[in-house]
Amino acid sequence: MMPDIREFWVLSLRVAYRHWAIYKKDFFSNILPSVVDPALFIVVFGYWLGSYVTDIRGKTYLTFMAPGLAATTVLFTAFFESSYGFYVRLNFENIFKALLTTPIGPNEILCGEFIWVGLKGVMMATGVAVVLLAFRVVHFEYFWLVPIMGALVGVACGAIGLLATSVVKNINQFQTVYALLISPMFFVSGVFYPVDQMPVPLQMLCWLSPLFHGVRLSQSIMWAEDVGMTWAINGTCLLVMTWVLVWWAQKKMRPKLYS
Repeated sequence: MMPDIREFWVLSLRVAYRHWAIYKKDFFSNILPSVVDPALFIVVFGYWLGSYVTDIRGKTYLTFMAPGLAATTVLFTAFFESSYGFYVRLNFENIFKALLTTPIGPNEILCGEFIWVGLKGVMMATGVAVVLLAFRVVHFEYFWLVPIMGALVGVACGAIGLLATSVVKNINQFQTVYALLISPMFFVSGVFYPVDQMPVPLQMLCWLSPLFHGVRLSQSIMWAEDVGMTWAINGTCLLVMTWVLVWWAQKKMRPKLYS
């Protein structure tokens, strides 16, 4: 049993390493948006718009908005990687058909995908947090929790991307998923304004969003406020949500790898 488990993780890591080997060839181009985008948000929304919105819960608008940028960057990175990226590897490049001719099976492929989006979540969240630290708008005290938040949000949102991949008939249909699910998650997860200012039904829906919990975790880290309570509540919710989404995505995607 133990050798089988060890082989499973070794093969899964090789799948993730394959993605990393491709990614690092254009590392600068791939990582640049993660640095430029939050910097633009900070300048345009934080400083310029923030000069008109002077106080939210005792914080400047820049300070309020900044933590959410780390979580939203992970959302977009993980979703696009496991939707468009996975779809291209599956249907156009036939990468997975080639992998299935080796000892690597569908379980290892899917586990490798989750390892990869989790690692990308760590990289993106940490990169954005470093930019925010450079602008001196967040606290450093709990910075070590940022990669954990990035991994959790990355795997959860990556699972959403795989679920989307399992149901779309062609690559253009991802735009429907983005318009009806990802974009609303971005705007109503508490990044730009407090969630409790929204109608109660929307507040309840927010609790079903992994991004909402990721934003709350990020806020607790970068504001250095209520870290223990927030991670106990929102962290637990995100863990459960991640487990459910990963299980569902694997169940839906495994047959697709053989088709």
